[in-house]
Amino acid sequence: MEDSALMSKPRISARIAAIAESATLAVDAKAKALKAAGRPVIGFGAGEPDFPTPDYIVEAAAAATKVVANHRYSPTPGLPELRDAIVKKTKRDSNYDITADQVLVTNGGKQAVYQAFATIVDKDDEVILPSPYWTTYPECIKLAGGKSVEVFADESQNYLVTVEKLEKARTPKTKALLFCSPSNPTGSVYSPEQVKAIGEWALKNDIWIITDEIYEHLLYDGATAPSIPVLVPEMADKTIILNGVAKTYAMTGWRVGWMIGPKDVIKAATNLQSHLSSNVSNISQRAAITALTNDLSAVKKMGEAFDRRRKLIVKMLNEIPGIECPTPQGAFYVYPSVKGVLNKEIRGRRPSTSAELASLILEEAEVAVVPGEAFGPSGYVRLSYATSDEDIIEGVTRIKNLLSEAK
Repeated sequence: MEDSALMSKPRISARIAAIAESATLAVDAKAKALKAAGRPVIGFGAGEPDFPTPDYIVEAAAAATKVVANHRYSPTPGLPELRDAIVKKTKRDSNYDITADQVLVTNGGKQAVYQAFATIVDKDDEVILPSPYWTTYPECIKLAGGKSVEVFADESQNYLVTVEKLEKARTPKTKALLFCSPSNPTGSVYSPEQVKAIGEWALKNDIWIITDEIYEHLLYDGATAPSIPVLVPEMADKTIILNGVAKTYAMTGWRVGWMIGPKDVIKAATNLQSHLSSNVSNISQRAAITALTNDLSAVKKMGEAFDRRRKLIVKMLNEIPGIECPTPQGAFYVYPSVKGVLNKEIRGRRPSTSAELASLILEEAEVAVVPGEAFGPSGYVRLSYATSDEDIIEGVTRIKNLLSEAK
């Protein structure tokens, strides 16, 4: 009797078992596996630049491997030189004045996201999550014991939520708002007026803002991405900024991010990180120092290529009947509505959701896209244009040829 009672205990904790798989990484893995098996798959799934990390950054890291101090533990919140570089970079790029003790260096932006929610969200706190959202946010909120309250804005609103919509979602349990501009997955960018209005709404209602600025340098058509505490200085005490080197300097694999916030929050998050992972790799930190203390010419060059590809992919997608693709002003994603092709017959199948359509596109056209279900409601797909012009032309042409059979 006792043995069977012991056997019935779950092997995986309910908390961890409840975490949804990262849909973006899953699509990317499936595409790479098919490619490795010799299939001519074109992947639009990955959220990373297709450029190598600039040489001068790689060379700084190589030199750092020879310095014995970099082989040892270093302070949990980050190398002092890197925290200072982040202070200067934040002033240079955002015109926001901070001090080094407001900075915590993390293993990539993802750890900063996790720790921000873990540090300020209590059990049953509500976090307003504008939708479409990046797939990791709701999982981090759930792990912190909080509850995501999704506020959806569709393609007719360019995927941008309004203060009126946020106010409707607010309750006495609202603790924080997650803000991301430029947005992953949509590439939409809030205007300075919209950013200020959202900041003032949060201030008036005593709501924290966790703002993800990882795509701050990938902007097009004259768009800007001002930082909330710059436009609403009174929000500085209730804003946590998340950032990193991954998207700006093509350093996704180096795993260096950071969080900026009030000193008490950073102190508490540093305590958490001291038990979780302690310091970020010193070699990666040294590379990040070099990235941040040099100019932005490398990102400018990448940005020009992204801008060209953005125009190309939007034009091609909008030529496909049933697809509506707004023009993004930031990041390196497009987020077309595919509602016009759902529930139509394509090669003997009738996809009724964007997840079913994405599977069909991968199997029949050998093109990987991420379904909207990963980021909110069905009816959309995300494509990253951080890939070659040739792959964009070939991949979107394959999608067009397949979907033109819809009847």
